[in-house]
Amino acid sequence: MDIAILLFDRMTALDAIGPYEVLGRVPGATIAYVSPEPGTKRTDQGLGLVADTSLDDAAHPDIVVIPGGPGETSVTTDERVLAWLRTAHETTTWTTSVCTGSLVLGAAGLLDGKRATSHWLALEQLRKYGAEPTLERVVIEGKIITAAGVSAGIDMGLTLAARLAGDEVAQTIQLGIEYDPQPPFDAGSPTKAPQFSVDFLRDRSRFVLAGDSSG
Repeated sequence: MDIAILLFDRMTALDAIGPYEVLGRVPGATIAYVSPEPGTKRTDQGLGLVADTSLDDAAHPDIVVIPGGPGETSVTTDERVLAWLRTAHETTTWTTSVCTGSLVLGAAGLLDGKRATSHWLALEQLRKYGAEPTLERVVIEGKIITAAGVSAGIDMGLTLAARLAGDEVAQTIQLGIEYDPQPPFDAGSPTKAPQFSVDFLRDRSRFVLAGDSSG
């Protein structure tokens, strides 16, 4: 079972590493980090992740994972990635995304008429790709799975692991990585977070988009 995780500059690390930590433990899984140009990609926090496989060498993976992050704005206009994604999707068992990676799926034309999720700040952007945005944490539409922001990639990975290998395997993986969230605050959704946090992040998002043409 070949799994291809796309890497690009200014992605969010956990969008890729969360699913990797889960899916890499599914029996028979082989994971490749892929990119149009192999090499080190710097995340939005400066962490270096290495893509050692070109898109041409990963033309027909069984599973695709598209992370998100600020660099997504460049990826949605990169025809090399979009063409690869369209071709790969024709034969994938599952095509997945985390956070604003769903906008890349949308740009490739894969979400038209489908329900999908993303980071809450980017949800409405899904509409321009013909998708129906929802604030759900993990959304399954046919063979497409979209996950909400960042940490939701772990939930998506476990959801997919259960589909691939059964609930017992997925539960054992969850225990193995001791994924037992007990956050100190109940502020992980805009429906529950303090209004000052919601307003701050919305204002910051508008500032970044207005002042940085690369996203």
